[in-house]
Amino acid sequence: MLHTPRLLIDPLTEDDAPFMLALLNDPDFILHIADRGVRSVDQARQYLRDGPLRSYRENGFGLWAVRPAAGGEPLGICGLVKRATLANADIGYAFLPAARGRGLALESARAVLDHAKDGLGLRRLLAIVTPGNQPSRQLLESLGFAYESMIQLTPEAENLCLYAWETP
Repeated sequence: MLHTPRLLIDPLTEDDAPFMLALLNDPDFILHIADRGVRSVDQARQYLRDGPLRSYRENGFGLWAVRPAAGGEPLGICGLVKRATLANADIGYAFLPAARGRGLALESARAVLDHAKDGLGLRRLLAIVTPGNQPSRQLLESLGFAYESMIQLTPEAENLCLYAWETP
């Protein structure tokens, strides 16, 4: 569990399925990340089991819920993902529309980056972002990530910008 002045960042649970359903079906999530095909609370619960909850067990990290510091319903997600197609873990984040524009993505990503470095001992992290997602690219650059190249996670996938961060 991570804390910032405004946020509590903690593991997602199956109880977060209604939130996850809303997030995964947000038009901006679908545009900039992917359409996961999750259309019901039961599918969202399974998505949580197969994604973040499995990652916690297998990797010791994953995408976490980002909540107000006093607790309550998630505003978004932020955390680390380990993909078979990338050599290092990558940082990811997404927020519901009502939580955007308040600096919460930057605040939570900074906390996750500090945890990755100081808590997990990671020395290199990646990030992937669609070329047109300029706000996300700027956020990554403000955290010290540098653009490396264009990549495709699979041969049929769209081109993505690969960013990397390394300890100085």
